[in-house]
Amino acid sequence: MKSPAKIVTLVAVTLAGVGLLSGCSANAADSDGTTTIKVVSLIPGTEQAAFDAFDAQVAQFEKANPDINVEGVEYEWSAPTFAAQLAGGTLPDVFRIPLTDAKTLIANGQLADMTAQVEALPYFDTFNPSVLSNAQDADGNIFGVPREAYGMGLQYNRALFVEAGLDPDAPPTTWDEVREYAKIIADKTGQAGYMQMTQSNTGGWQLTAATVARGGSMEEVASDGTVTVTADNSATKEALEYLKELRWTDNSMGSNFLYDWGTINQAFAAGQIGMYTGGSDLFTSLTRESNMDAADYGLTAIPLTDAKDAGVLGGGTLNVVNVKADDTVKDAAMKWIAFYDLNKLVDKDAALQDAKTLADTDQAVGTPALPVFDQATLDQSREWVKEYINVPQEQIAFFAEGNVGRTIVGEPSAHTQELYGALDTAVQSVLTDKNADIDALLDTVNKTIQPLVDAD
Repeated sequence: MKSPAKIVTLVAVTLAGVGLLSGCSANAADSDGTTTIKVVSLIPGTEQAAFDAFDAQVAQFEKANPDINVEGVEYEWSAPTFAAQLAGGTLPDVFRIPLTDAKTLIANGQLADMTAQVEALPYFDTFNPSVLSNAQDADGNIFGVPREAYGMGLQYNRALFVEAGLDPDAPPTTWDEVREYAKIIADKTGQAGYMQMTQSNTGGWQLTAATVARGGSMEEVASDGTVTVTADNSATKEALEYLKELRWTDNSMGSNFLYDWGTINQAFAAGQIGMYTGGSDLFTSLTRESNMDAADYGLTAIPLTDAKDAGVLGGGTLNVVNVKADDTVKDAAMKWIAFYDLNKLVDKDAALQDAKTLADTDQAVGTPALPVFDQATLDQSREWVKEYINVPQEQIAFFAEGNVGRTIVGEPSAHTQELYGALDTAVQSVLTDKNADIDALLDTVNKTIQPLVDAD
């Protein structure tokens, strides 16, 4: 997701309210022979310095591509509103979606086929196949370009740790320790020691992350491709029982139980939440959109149980192109995507230009990420820009160290957003009803989503 983002991640994203968007460019070429493309820029409400950095990058691109005009459109992916925007044709030429949404949109014919443009990239063969596959149909045609990939981590507020008498350089490594720390934070500071997203499909997303960390799966895929919804698995029940204990026994989760991606980020940045799970790429959004003091940010690996299949839920976002775009617009869109998101990962000069532009406007350089290309390419790009890295690496080192040797697990593949939405209800119920029947709640999820899967 994005986290939203977000998801998705990827996102990520503030899943509350999206501004009106201009539609896809009506003409492939303007009267003067140039091509104008509308592209997503930043989330509405982002600080001005970030927009300044974006505008500087647009100017750099247009100087190198004088036949292309770029118009930035403020954009925020939101599960409840995205479908209406897509159906209404109000999305820009280049927009972003969670990895998990691509398969459905491809099957519905709602994304432009970018196979020729992507395969023409000189570094096409170095794409991480496990990431690129999310943008491909059964025949290998490509309908999106990977932008970022992340693994789930445990975000923690170092300032609240200090206030509660905890060592911010010794974050918890087990779920029992998370519970212990959450109780201490709640008792000592009066803030929520631990919190969980609950709405706009993010509750289901993070419940899935907690399930994967305990060795479970929301869906099982048979060898013939048949999908069975398994929300009532033992790991999901364990994850909900865990939330119930923190909420009703420990009273360490505060009083607001209607957080989504954006609002939980804001509360965390404001010092109202000690810990929560989210994508490893959150630093940029927390400091840029939520004005968090970088010194207060901590990231560590999400705890895993001893279950044989326990892993880290992964995700990310894709750049995709409006299905109405003709070849001229698609070619221009690919040049922009390569310039803005890809070249900095594979070309030293582009990496340095991007890092300097961001650093000069106090934007984040060095956020944790999983490789969009191969690991060697990611490592090399980090080496190129090491002089500009301004994300406090010592505060996020626990994430990389804790994930050595771990398995990254993809999100559920069938009707992902509908599944997450149904699971939202289960999470909300557990946090607001002391007597919530977890078995019944998860049985309802199975019975709600399985018919959708069977109808495919």
